[in-house]
Amino acid sequence: MFRKELLERFIRYVKTDTMSNAHVARTKHPSTEGQWDLLRMLEKELRDMGLEDVELDSCGYLLARIPANMPDVPCIGFSAHVDTASDVMGNGVKPRVIESYDGGDIVLKSGLVIKAAENPELAPYKGTTLVVSDGTTLLGSDDKSGVAEIMTAVHRLVENPQIKHGEIEILLSPDEETGFGMDFFDASRLHSTVLYTMDGGTRYEISSECFNAASVEVRFKGVPYHLGDARGRMVNALTMLCHYVSSLPQAESPEATDGRQGYYCAHEAEGNVEKAKLNLLLRDFDYDALKERIRVLEKLASSTEALFRGGKVEFSSEISYLNMGESARSNPKALQAVWDAGRALGQPLEDRVIRGGTDGARIAAARGIACPNIYAGGHNMHSCCEWAALEAMNDAALLLLEIVNQWTK
Repeated sequence: MFRKELLERFIRYVKTDTMSNAHVARTKHPSTEGQWDLLRMLEKELRDMGLEDVELDSCGYLLARIPANMPDVPCIGFSAHVDTASDVMGNGVKPRVIESYDGGDIVLKSGLVIKAAENPELAPYKGTTLVVSDGTTLLGSDDKSGVAEIMTAVHRLVENPQIKHGEIEILLSPDEETGFGMDFFDASRLHSTVLYTMDGGTRYEISSECFNAASVEVRFKGVPYHLGDARGRMVNALTMLCHYVSSLPQAESPEATDGRQGYYCAHEAEGNVEKAKLNLLLRDFDYDALKERIRVLEKLASSTEALFRGGKVEFSSEISYLNMGESARSNPKALQAVWDAGRALGQPLEDRVIRGGTDGARIAAARGIACPNIYAGGHNMHSCCEWAALEAMNDAALLLLEIVNQWTK
């Protein structure tokens, strides 16, 4: 129903450079100028649709509202983020549309191959339209699929005033991939009783739970000395850092866990003999278990300092976001509307936890409202082998509109 418009929007959005930069996002928001380009484009598109309540603030949050045309219906919202990750190059995207996928391997121009045997999710899309990059960048379906779906659904609602609904909010935000996406947003501005994030992946997956997340920074201070006279005098900060990382339990790393298992991840390191810095990411679905992981790393910092006499270790930690499951349970109607919408459309929805987080988790903690996450149709995200399925995007837009309908009941 929406395939043509969805594809046009998606291609237009992914061609806009919006890769974010975590190194400056704490002080500069949005962290990159390209995000402003897409946000201003979206602002104009919303105004061109006829929306009057549209605001793009100084920190890059685009908040718009469609007035209610039916009384006594709660306000609901939909959210997506405009930035793309920096795990691989996220700018200069050259999307390629595969009009009728033949069911086999997809050879990218870079020489990379998306192998059908390693991507069983491809099989249901034989004969349908897929979108890939040229293999030198990611594609950007995280989360420009969600942006395209929301914008398409808004256009549908505005063009068809006979569709009944309460007030609907749209929140499009920057820098989600940096972890600072909601740091500058005043959640009290929202009218919504529930905010659905269109930031999922595989078709029909709905997520009401995500990780509890924390970040840890460990700073190592060594004692530099001339290498020829270093014995008994030099303390190498890099050696301290390596010891610290090698002491992490490999069985509790991202590459060794799945399902509801948490992990420690050494995420970024830099330094020299004199000083070194290590950033770690901690994840767990149980908040007490997350706090225990922080304590474990703090004890490891102390033992590392004791082992390398003369060296110093400084430790700091910060909670990034919390499991949004509690907020979802406090408002069962939020998820019930999704399941009812799925049944009405014949979509076999399934509930799966997110081994990650969304800006919705931050909103849920700040406002105490449910923020379930809805599939958006992307696969292999944050990689050069990313692909998006137009059929899934179309289904997501239809589900969004049916959720709006369910709230009128």
